[in-house]
Amino acid sequence: MFYVYVLQSDSDDGLYIGFSSDLRRRLSEHKEGKAFATSYRGPWQLIYYEAYLEKEDALGRERYLKSGGGRRFLKAQLRHHLAKHPLRQSPRKA
Repeated sequence: MFYVYVLQSDSDDGLYIGFSSDLRRRLSEHKEGKAFATSYRGPWQLIYYEAYLEKEDALGRERYLKSGGGRRFLKAQLRHHLAKHPLRQSPRKA
């Protein structure tokens, strides 16, 4: 199996979208700060995942979820969770 997953940071409420063939191991790496991309923004909570039989399908889905349309999909799909744990808006530069 191949997994596409979404984590939410407890420190800044930001999202991280990832891919793995071993979801439990990868989540452990994120939570222990061993994943470079997420080590400075933890701790992390798994809020969504999808499982695929084909690696290419999972990688395609990951690419889509990282796009503007994919992020809009996630916000709609996770609307109840995000209502309780809203995403913080990053400050805009003047």
